[in-house]
Amino acid sequence: METTQAPYTIYAESTPNPNTMKFVSNRWLITNNKSYEVLADQRMGSSSPLAEKLFSFPFINGVFISANFVTVTKAESIEWTDVMIELRDFISNYLNTDGMEIIRKEFLVEDEVNESEENSSGIQSSSKKDLTDFDKKIVEILDEYIKPAVESDGGAIEFDSYSEGTVKVILKGACSGCPSSTATLKGGIESLLKSMLPEVKEVEAING
Repeated sequence: METTQAPYTIYAESTPNPNTMKFVSNRWLITNNKSYEVLADQRMGSSSPLAEKLFSFPFINGVFISANFVTVTKAESIEWTDVMIELRDFISNYLNTDGMEIIRKEFLVEDEVNESEENSSGIQSSSKKDLTDFDKKIVEILDEYIKPAVESDGGAIEFDSYSEGTVKVILKGACSGCPSSTATLKGGIESLLKSMLPEVKEVEAING
């Protein structure tokens, strides 16, 4: 007997960034443990047809997709009370329309191939190449202690590099440009890494 999946239902959730709203789904949107961010000036040929459709709203500056949520960043000139319901319904209708891709298959396949090669051969994928043992310790701490909290706020954090006591990270989604991200970076992430890895002196967001 063939089972039918429940339709997507979406609810909106505020984030620490006043210009960013998290739209949460009752079903997984992405199952490969990756995240995808598309900014307004990167929409052509992007990884996400859903993001490109959302840019039909002229006030949207960025779309971030991960796990079971879509994070939308708007222009400051627009109030969420004026557009939140419309965006929620738009995302829900898109997801519930047959044949509509969330992430393009070629991007999913590329990520799966990179991950498979890394798992089977021990060779790091392009996004994680040349990591030292110390780099890997930083990544493990970020993944275990920081990533879940950041995702709950509609964002993501990625390790970029470590040099001479400074850890550089990339902030995405709600975390990028958030007024409280600097406090979170210094008060939370930096303090945690310093306490667990005394070699770390500073954490810096290269796009925050």
